[in-house]
Amino acid sequence: MIEFINSNILPSQDIAVTIAVMAIFLFAGIIKGFLGIGLPAAAMGFLTLLMDPTYAISLLTLPIIFTNIMQYLRCENPVPIARKYWLFALAIVTSIFITSYFILSYPRELLTISIGLAMITFSVTQIFDVRFPINDSQGWHFGVGLFAGILGGLSSIWSPPVAMYLLARNVNKAEFIGATGFLLLAGSLPLATGLILAGVMTIETVQHSLMGLFVVLVGFRIGEVLRQHVPQALFRRIVLWVFLIMGIRLVLVGLF
Repeated sequence: MIEFINSNILPSQDIAVTIAVMAIFLFAGIIKGFLGIGLPAAAMGFLTLLMDPTYAISLLTLPIIFTNIMQYLRCENPVPIARKYWLFALAIVTSIFITSYFILSYPRELLTISIGLAMITFSVTQIFDVRFPINDSQGWHFGVGLFAGILGGLSSIWSPPVAMYLLARNVNKAEFIGATGFLLLAGSLPLATGLILAGVMTIETVQHSLMGLFVVLVGFRIGEVLRQHVPQALFRRIVLWVFLIMGIRLVLVGLF
């Protein structure tokens, strides 16, 4: 991790930045364990303070894949969920792969703004319980999936459109958890593939991402323990407002 940071981020602050990156992964894992959502948003908001967004996305790849596998396998009806949302998943897979494959050709400002907008959307929809009048048609599945994949390929955060769609349909808790896990998992694999083919993810990057995964899992467990002792509503609101402020900051940095 130190060599990766040394060559791409802050050459004179190897150890300090490495510790900071590990702390960010720990924090993101705690958020995921406590809230069940928000790992990419929590990590990207801080990682982009230390490194190029492209490298930040590549570091998050393995933690995103593994935690989404865990979430999907824990749902009550994984097979029926996959059958119901297959077109949604296909749209995400296609758009996130194409978008991530060309990630090196996008201006850094576009990536920064995309990450910021994704964080703002995620925060606002969760804080204010934003819902839209939509239905369960295949057209909506494909359209929302396409948009989610493009957003994910640019920022590694594609849960806001997914969550907004499911909340708007008032699905029950079991279906929400299962569908979210399935659709986030569906996007994480082509994201990794696109980054590998684009040359962003190398063997060295995978090693660093694997280190981050171990730290995330530690944080995930801490978050699960905290959930039993800390008022969830208060903690959730504080975290979401922090995400919102960080998202606004990223948009302003990208614009100016």
